[in-house]
Amino acid sequence: MKDYTRKLLDKAMDTIESAGILLDHGKTDAAAGRAYYALFYVAEALLNEKGFQYSKHGDVIGAYGREFSKTKLLDQRFHRWLISGFDTRQMGDYLVDTNIEAALVSSMILQAREFLEAAREYLNKQATSQ
Repeated sequence: MKDYTRKLLDKAMDTIESAGILLDHGKTDAAAGRAYYALFYVAEALLNEKGFQYSKHGDVIGAYGREFSKTKLLDQRFHRWLISGFDTRQMGDYLVDTNIEAALVSSMILQAREFLEAAREYLNKQATSQ
C-alpha cells in the first residue's frame, strides 16, 4: 500500500472519531461534515492506490463511481453514500436554518466506518495478490 494511501485511511479514522465527538456534543451540522470527509478520504485513498489524484470533490466522487462502483470492485452503496454525504455536508455548511438530524449523522458515521473497513479489506487483498 502506498504511504499516502495509508495516511488518507488514518485521516479517515481520525475524522470518524471527530464526527462522533461532535455528535455527542450536539453539533450535528459539523459532525455531518466530518462524516462526509471521512467518506471522501476513503474514496481518495482508493483512487490514490490506482494512481489517480483529484482536487475537486465532484471529480473524486465521479472517479470513484467509475473505478469502483461501476466495475463492482466494491459495493455500489458506498458510491451512493459518498454522493448523499456530499449533499448533506453542503446543507450543513451552507444553509443557515438547517439542523441535520442526529440519527442521520449517526448513520453517516456508521457508513464511514463500514466504507473504511471495506476499503482496508480490499486494499489488503490487493496487496496479497501481487
